[in-house]
Amino acid sequence: MSTSAVHSLWTTAAEPISKIDTPKIEYGQLSPVLIIVGAAVVGVLIEAAVPRKTRYYAQVFVAVVALVAAFAAVVALAAGGYATTKSGIVAMGAIAVDGPALFLQGTILLAGLVGLFTFAERRLDPEAHGNRVDSFAAQAASVPGSDSEKAAVKAGFTTTEVFPLLMFAVAGMLVFPAANDLLTLFIALEVLSLPLYLMCALARRKRLMSQEAAVKYFLLGAFASAFTLFGIAMLYGYAGSVSYATIAQVVDGTVPDVNPALADTMGNDALLLIGSAMIVMGLLFKVGAVPFHMWTPDVYQGAPTPVTGFMAAATKVAAFGALLRLLYVVLPGLRWDWRPVMWGVAIVTMLGGAIIAITQTDIKRLLAYSSIAHAGFILAGVIATTPDGVSSVLFYLAAYSFVTIGAFAVVTLVRDAGGEATHLSNWAGLGRRSPLVAAVFAVFLLAFAGIPLTSGFAGKFAVFKAAAEGGAAPLVVVGVISSAIAAFFYIRVIVLMFFSEPRPEGPTVAVPSPLTMTAIGVGVAVTLVLGVAPQYFLDLANQASVFVR
Repeated sequence: MSTSAVHSLWTTAAEPISKIDTPKIEYGQLSPVLIIVGAAVVGVLIEAAVPRKTRYYAQVFVAVVALVAAFAAVVALAAGGYATTKSGIVAMGAIAVDGPALFLQGTILLAGLVGLFTFAERRLDPEAHGNRVDSFAAQAASVPGSDSEKAAVKAGFTTTEVFPLLMFAVAGMLVFPAANDLLTLFIALEVLSLPLYLMCALARRKRLMSQEAAVKYFLLGAFASAFTLFGIAMLYGYAGSVSYATIAQVVDGTVPDVNPALADTMGNDALLLIGSAMIVMGLLFKVGAVPFHMWTPDVYQGAPTPVTGFMAAATKVAAFGALLRLLYVVLPGLRWDWRPVMWGVAIVTMLGGAIIAITQTDIKRLLAYSSIAHAGFILAGVIATTPDGVSSVLFYLAAYSFVTIGAFAVVTLVRDAGGEATHLSNWAGLGRRSPLVAAVFAVFLLAFAGIPLTSGFAGKFAVFKAAAEGGAAPLVVVGVISSAIAAFFYIRVIVLMFFSEPRPEGPTVAVPSPLTMTAIGVGVAVTLVLGVAPQYFLDLANQASVFVR
């Protein structure tokens, strides 16, 4: 048998391969993401190359510069018309640059910047062995309470890795609401989640509780990611593509050319419905909607408070952005199928968050259940399926994120010998001991409750108005009832602070550095400005409410 005959057994003559197109990347339109990723990589190099003494300053400097530069890039893109007339799909169809994407990216970058100030705070705890300490473990790798941990504290080590981790999380969050195909969506989900899992485990005090929080978040998050990936596989099987536009065309029945190999599965609605449900489930997990909310109270309570504040604000913005794009761009043809389900989720989320919050005795758990209730209010705007629905959700997310970071920044200030005093009994009489801190916290609580002249009222009003006009009036009734229930426990905390006797051995209020003062100040300013004069920002959200497809 000749060699050529043997050869032809396992090879066959093939068509010559046509050349692979070079990828076309629009660097200018992707600049906000590229700046943040670059800064994250530089942060990793700083950890490797810069001496310990100066690492903290180098990391904070790089992170602040990158966040400001990326925000400037977002503003420049919006001013250049990329939010309206020039909006389009870039990076070979992977990312959309349009109004909602730029608005949400700007919100995430500002929330990241304000959150960064709370990360960098080093004056709240008393100095340890002559070294200033922050909220994070001295050495993350050492076992809590071990000799190596004590040695690390004595040597004045600090976990400056949190800054590049924060930047990687922000990078994932920037891509998440702008993703225009399902694989980009999934990669962004992982890039934003993994740093958060790590940062949740890094608390300096209550290390074991912090590590428990991280493990819970990681396990449930991995579970939700698996659902999302399974859903992506099913939608790919249904449409033969992971691109949002193609899937939408197959759903509408307007796809131009059907691949014969896919013709059998392309009309299979079971794949479409189960796949969509699984992806939406993964996103609802990220926003903390009932019944996917189980991780929220434990993780918010156990994680270092700066991380909790950042996570509560920025993750919600990114995940709601992704949810909006999925429902409005990919599945508008399925509206009659997903709206009733979302109705149910929104109702149980609003009521569940508000009712369970009443029983909480820990301030961080109370804010966690409050954030679950807020996820329900925002879902009311998502369900509206009108342009007003999109703009009201964008406005609510912007308003909510700053109130949240501000509120958690205040929580870091109230301290006793064991670190933060988060039990509600410790907050009794705070208004007499430290009237300014109590007043600021009261402003944030009133905004959460949606009292007029705060950003919370403007946001809730916009969302409920959009829902009512979108034919979801019963949902608005449930929302108003939930708001009334929620107002009870917010007001209860205010009454506790101002009208109770302070405990003699109660906690003290630490004097923060200008960093935390800035974070709290920005929170108060945004809360009042968006409450008193929201129109400009509502118009801005309105202009930014059209998705590109």
